[in-house]
Amino acid sequence: MKFFLWLRHNAEHYLLEAAQVDMARKYRSGSGPLQPKSIGALFWRHVFVPIYRLLPWSVRGAIMRAMPGSHRRSWERRAAN
Repeated sequence: MKFFLWLRHNAEHYLLEAAQVDMARKYRSGSGPLQPKSIGALFWRHVFVPIYRLLPWSVRGAIMRAMPGSHRRSWERRAAN
């Protein structure tokens, strides 16, 4: 389970960072957040994020549902009044 938590944490972090860079470019307000240049960060930025963005939502959703974690919880049904 720790692997999936690590994967989700990194995915959220680098997808958010990529969105911030896109917004900074769009509104010409600079280069966005400071980006450390570790090998792991380069992988997430230049491999994971572009591939994730290319995947259709049906594939993304299937992957998320297959992974254990809080995102697998479904909504409880309301009792009929």
